[in-house]
Amino acid sequence: MSDYGHPLAFGAFLTPGNAEPGRVVGLAMLAEQVGFDLVTFQDHPYQPAFLDTWTLMSFVAARTGTVRLAANVTNLPLRPPAVLARAVASLDLLSSGRVELGLGAGAFWEAIEAMGGRRLSPGQGVRALAEAIDVIRQVWDVDARGGVRVDGEFHRVVGAKRGPAPAHDVGIWLGAYKPRMLALTGRRADGWLPSLGYLQPGDLGRGNTIIDDAAREAGREPADVRRLLNVTGRFAPVGRGPLHGPAEQWAEELADLALSDGVGTFILGSDDPEDLRRFAAEVAPAVRELVAGERAAGAAAAVTPATPEADRARATPGGAGARATDAARPPAGAAPLAVVPTPDDGVRRSAIRLWDEATRPTGPAPDPARTYSPHDQAGAQHLVDVHDGLRAELTRLYDLVEQVGAGLVDAGTARSHINTMTIRQNKWTLGTYCESYCRVVTTHHTLEDRGIFPHLRRGDDRLAPVLDRLEQEHHAIHDVLERVDRALVAFVSVADGMAELRAAVDLLSDTLLSHLAYEERELVEPIARLGLN
Repeated sequence: MSDYGHPLAFGAFLTPGNAEPGRVVGLAMLAEQVGFDLVTFQDHPYQPAFLDTWTLMSFVAARTGTVRLAANVTNLPLRPPAVLARAVASLDLLSSGRVELGLGAGAFWEAIEAMGGRRLSPGQGVRALAEAIDVIRQVWDVDARGGVRVDGEFHRVVGAKRGPAPAHDVGIWLGAYKPRMLALTGRRADGWLPSLGYLQPGDLGRGNTIIDDAAREAGREPADVRRLLNVTGRFAPVGRGPLHGPAEQWAEELADLALSDGVGTFILGSDDPEDLRRFAAEVAPAVRELVAGERAAGAAAAVTPATPEADRARATPGGAGARATDAARPPAGAAPLAVVPTPDDGVRRSAIRLWDEATRPTGPAPDPARTYSPHDQAGAQHLVDVHDGLRAELTRLYDLVEQVGAGLVDAGTARSHINTMTIRQNKWTLGTYCESYCRVVTTHHTLEDRGIFPHLRRGDDRLAPVLDRLEQEHHAIHDVLERVDRALVAFVSVADGMAELRAAVDLLSDTLLSHLAYEERELVEPIARLGLN
């Protein structure tokens, strides 16, 4: 069992096909909109049916604002490491620190040779990769004295000037399967990035052992190496095999890989928009919840000594260690609520006011002495995280409007992008979202009988006025979204359509940001106290 405790991340693995160049760009933008942390692309420079991956990544970086980007993995034999280092650093600077570097030793050697590359044996490929990592890290290390110097068997750089440095510490992730590559990963890399389809049962555990041993020998901690995994599968109403079944099955299997094999990043290989949406909306939140719950339970067990004497004392009424305060003792790991709602900055762009904020009801005051378990706090934090994703989508919406105004994107394309956003799909019934969330986390509850608002009403009837007001505001926001859509339709036929479109988006911004802040202010503590289901 290996859980390195890495925060979970979720990515997409897209095919850079050039038959419809805009399609892969649109998928990358969709991945950002639905909440992926990372978008990756195959890198096969010898494949004429593909776009060049690094050119594509530059274009995608300009069309996105938050998602990280990486090749999965870079074909090193056709990309000189000194030049690659500067390309990575340049794109990282231009994208405000959103680039990571996946590296491979090479494959498909006939195609590589046909493009002018040098054929290498497996052993040579590993040595060449090790030298390339030296070159890349030296180019990025602008604080070191002198030029870059690697006089290697395969790569020779003698005195090249250093720089530029990337905007952040770019992770170097190796696509490794064999012992020598795995050992190199442990010694020198920041991540291990295999594909599940190329692994046999037990390979993840065996690979972890080699990486961990090599890391320790190099004076590193095993947890210094993030474990990433490319996964593929099919969604289906019933389970038909590994990663072939309903979203809750996917969540359970990926959570097991996180807890048993230390995988911290799952990258879905699919070019299907619906798969991307479902993975982000149903699978990723459920995996996070399952893993957080198991980690919290493990932490609680670690601080509670399990001895026969202690067990007997706890089991015996009035026995040693049984105190009157035991029933009131908070669970292990409990702490004051640390989830911080994202505040409303009070900026208003529109002259229209859909509601009077001063008339909003408030719920019961929290008990200042109450503590909350890590599981409780994770549920409350999830609400803030979902809302922060919606806030990010609002920024993206403004960007789309400006692109429409500049003629870079037509109104029809903008409507298509907006209709894939969570803010559009949600239809402003948070209960519906949370019904889906609860369904994949707690499989024995059904979509029809479980939602966050009904649950909170049952748990604390003092919340009823707040929940009624929130539901009213949900409907109002849905109407504002319809107004944005109508403005996009009118844009092509109205003389001053851009003014109307900007006004509609300004109204959406005002109402959305005000509503989200109110909802968090009133519901973060009740969710932590009462749970999501």
